[in-house]
Amino acid sequence: MSPDPATADRTSRPARTGLRVLAVDDEPPALDELTFLLDRDPRIAEIHSTDSATEALRLLQEVEVDAVFLDIQMPALTGVELAQVLARFKTPPLFVFVTAHDQHAVEAFDLHAVDYVLKPVREERLAEAVRRLLDAGGTAPAPADPQIAVELGGVTRFIQRSAVRYVEAQGDYARLHTAQGSHLIRSPLSALEEEWAAAGFVRIHRSLLVALAHIDHVRMESGRCTVTVGETQLKVSRRHTRELREILVNSRTGSS
Repeated sequence: MSPDPATADRTSRPARTGLRVLAVDDEPPALDELTFLLDRDPRIAEIHSTDSATEALRLLQEVEVDAVFLDIQMPALTGVELAQVLARFKTPPLFVFVTAHDQHAVEAFDLHAVDYVLKPVREERLAEAVRRLLDAGGTAPAPADPQIAVELGGVTRFIQRSAVRYVEAQGDYARLHTAQGSHLIRSPLSALEEEWAAAGFVRIHRSLLVALAHIDHVRMESGRCTVTVGETQLKVSRRHTRELREILVNSRTGSS
């Protein structure tokens, strides 16, 4: 069912400055709730809404938006398929998945979604998604990239933390893996996990930290998750799989 033009385009509200957004959900109650909550956020300047992914594509030919909030499971064209189309736009809008299912988080990560919000949508959680959209569209300063002292052939050398792809626990030591090789440093993995969390290093196993920036692929097979870093495939423990799904999505904006 195509939405009534009077409800699909909410441009008669008092003028505001902020994000222009499109909400897409085939379930009218969910769509109404989403637009209601977005309307309450003072950082949202303009809201368009539709209950059809196909209609969303038509609307996007007529109006400019900064971001799209979209459901995943919709008839005809799914939210994931719509996001794939949006990614081909010359200037693609940012997008946030809003869904009742968490099993699509890996796909959302691969499509560079800014956020992945689970239904029922809570106002404070939606507010966080809006904050991430604003951060993604801004010019946040680059995080510090400290040098790490390592021993190589009896000589102390320095490598950039950004060059570290993943870290492997070895007792009270940690082995740093880079594209050029590996280096052993005297530091427990737990300490690095805490110190490097803000730089995008996350625990995927009791003995492994991985740098999100170096993950090339995420794969789910038979309920087991693996990540590929360069030529290396790393197993994600069952304990850390769901947490990693959420972090992978959010990390694309630089959010923690």
